[in-house]
Amino acid sequence: MKVGFIGLGNAGGKLAGSLLRNGFDLTIHDLNNSLVEEFLSQGAKGVNSPKEMAEKCDVIITCLPSPKACSEVMESENGVLAGLSEGKVWLEMSTTDEAEIRRIGSLVYALGALPIDCPVSGGCHRADTGNISIFAGCKREAFDKALPILTTMGRRVLYTGDLGTASTLKVMTNYLATVNLASISEALTTMKMLGMDMNVTYEAIKASSGTSFVHETESQVILNGSRDISFTMDLVSKDVGLFNELAQRKGLSLEIAPLIVEIFKDGEKRYGPRELSPNIIKRLEERANVEVLGDGFPAEMIDDEPEEKGYEVIIKGRQDI
Repeated sequence: MKVGFIGLGNAGGKLAGSLLRNGFDLTIHDLNNSLVEEFLSQGAKGVNSPKEMAEKCDVIITCLPSPKACSEVMESENGVLAGLSEGKVWLEMSTTDEAEIRRIGSLVYALGALPIDCPVSGGCHRADTGNISIFAGCKREAFDKALPILTTMGRRVLYTGDLGTASTLKVMTNYLATVNLASISEALTTMKMLGMDMNVTYEAIKASSGTSFVHETESQVILNGSRDISFTMDLVSKDVGLFNELAQRKGLSLEIAPLIVEIFKDGEKRYGPRELSPNIIKRLEERANVEVLGDGFPAEMIDDEPEEKGYEVIIKGRQDI
């Protein structure tokens, strides 16, 4: 099976790396030539356009920063759709709008190909080792066809139902993680002002009912000072904005989501859209005139679990399929 991968950024590069490392016939494409050259030097193949990739590959994967970028890659004159044909599969691994994935998916279906929205969750450090979680929304036929690829890139693969369901669940999980980041920022800054030791504070949270995946990862890079979680404020604003829009489409006015959007838009204004997302704590550090730092914490997260073959998560009691 020939696999094409478009988008070699923070997450995409690591996901594509898992495919290459595990022996897949991989073709890559990215606007950043240095990223392309790195993959070519490791044995991947290159193409001049998404259209050429779709013509040559059985499965085309996109992992891009925004719905707009995905639309351009798919629908431009030399885009994926121009080269796609019957029986091929398109996997969209970006965090995107479920309405947009359904719209482009209908164009894919019209060509006799199969679309899958399959965003990932768990952090770039897990994407690097093939241990990340993957959601997949699509026809079951498409899921079964793509499963060997998905279980190579990820550890836990969850079939979420129809096309668009994976993207819906993904923006929800990113929203929850962002709320947690905002609350962790407040908690750590407050403890710093109260004179608590930051290492003790970290362990107290970790040992308590207040702990979380976000605390056990992002709090560490916050306390190191690097704040490097390979995710930026503009992407947070996009994801939380998408979640808020989902609720608005159903006539539900949320309370916390609009506030989180406001907080991160302010962060973008202060520090720039490409500022690392954990640096949202700087708004509080500056207000309190403190630096929230600990001792001995890592500058970036590294997945210490060994790479293992992935598997489909079987959900008991589901009634949607």
